[in-house]
Amino acid sequence: MTEKVFKHPHTLMVQGTTSDAGKSVLVAAICRILARKGHSVAPFKPQNMALNSAVTEDGGEIGRAQAVQAEAAFLKPHVDMNPVLLKPNSDLGAQVIVAGKAIGNMQASTYHEHKPSLLNEVLASHQRLHQAYPLVIVEGAGSPAEINLRDRDIANMGFAEVADCPVIIIADIDRGGVFAHLVGTYELLSKSEQQRVVGFVINRFRGDINLLTSGLQWLEQRCNVPVLGVIPYIMDLYIEAEDAIDQRQIGTGNQGFKVVVPVYPRASNHTDFDVLRLHAQVDLSYQRDASQFNGADLIILPGTKNVRDDLEWLKSSGWADHIQRHLRFGGKVIGICGGYQMLGQSIDDPDAIEAAAGCSQGLGLLPITTHLQSDKVLRNVSGTTQHKIFGEDNALTVEGYEIHAGITEGICEDTALFELVNEAGQVFLDGCINAENNVLGSYVHGLFDQPLLLQHLLHWAGLKDAETFDYPAFRQQQFEKLADAVEASISYATWCRLLSVEAKVLKL
Repeated sequence: MTEKVFKHPHTLMVQGTTSDAGKSVLVAAICRILARKGHSVAPFKPQNMALNSAVTEDGGEIGRAQAVQAEAAFLKPHVDMNPVLLKPNSDLGAQVIVAGKAIGNMQASTYHEHKPSLLNEVLASHQRLHQAYPLVIVEGAGSPAEINLRDRDIANMGFAEVADCPVIIIADIDRGGVFAHLVGTYELLSKSEQQRVVGFVINRFRGDINLLTSGLQWLEQRCNVPVLGVIPYIMDLYIEAEDAIDQRQIGTGNQGFKVVVPVYPRASNHTDFDVLRLHAQVDLSYQRDASQFNGADLIILPGTKNVRDDLEWLKSSGWADHIQRHLRFGGKVIGICGGYQMLGQSIDDPDAIEAAAGCSQGLGLLPITTHLQSDKVLRNVSGTTQHKIFGEDNALTVEGYEIHAGITEGICEDTALFELVNEAGQVFLDGCINAENNVLGSYVHGLFDQPLLLQHLLHWAGLKDAETFDYPAFRQQQFEKLADAVEASISYATWCRLLSVEAKVLKL
């Protein structure tokens, strides 16, 4: 193959043969490998589809995976890192978020027609990133070989062709059929697309690498594309999932304190609870089928992209009855964001913001009411605890972010959990606890990430000897573990060569 000269040689795109092949984690790894060597590098994903999202410093909404990748690169997330985000709110439709702001709901067919008009926005974001950060690592979406979507693609080769950048393709050998995945994907690319593929990566390998050698040689000869490396299956690696729910526990699963998170159809931002499934004293499980519920110490209602429909599902599936019985037996309940709204008296959506217009009766466990509005609240917040459950004298620090379409009334000083301030300096109360002291809720995502706040919340919920767990420090350890494993398989010098940048001698 003739070596191709790229317009953007300092941009490297990671595409995958399938969803969950390892694209987002590899981008995080590359960002950390380069950043810890002193390079200025940023992640980028032209189009993401996920219910897990994050709020940027400039008040926009992007995919949670790009916020994680930014953290790996020692950066704050920015809207330019993910210019187009799709948040499914039905089987056929999604809310479309462009440059951090929602522009409306679209059916899949309508969005497919609309995609070409978003390409300029995507390219402009990429260009601004490059002006700020010399190196950009791009994550594709799904697979570049989706024939039915290629004519209007902005997420994979459609972006790579217009931006003119090199591409590597990653495949998950743990799934089986890795050679078929890589050869099949490569063969379904056009000639010009094939010319920009500068390497293959095989992910999650277990076993004797010598048994794979002949297959790697065949693959390189068959496609005339080098295999850059084989990344081993990294045991007990915990990087926040892009969208799928991770059920793993760091402990044995037999811990005494049991937490259950009901998974409704449009549940979102379940990464809020990663810290709980990693806590050595907590046995956390995500459960969809209410008939499988067998008691808990604490039930947590997560966020949702369609709060009224998921509330009705909660009632019809039997979960609402379980929650009432759980409280009668002495259990505790926490609601975050949409789950917080569900705990109130009512949720009113007169303008059909999320689904059909109407008003739904809430679970009636908190003295609040919510009105959905078209302007989504997107803000990073900080402040202190307000309620005595967090201690009479020592106000704890609170930090996090809010993403919601509702305005909630009924919050007062006696029942509020937190006094917060937003980026504009506005001070306000957040959260609510009931008179019986067994139900509370808040709009703030990230509450459990703060060690002392987590300890107090677990103590309130019934874990009297709750230990602290420094989740932010744990995340940094996991980034280093990931980067070390990937760099041992694909050298730092290789990444520099692929990005046409000079390797730095000293590690920061």
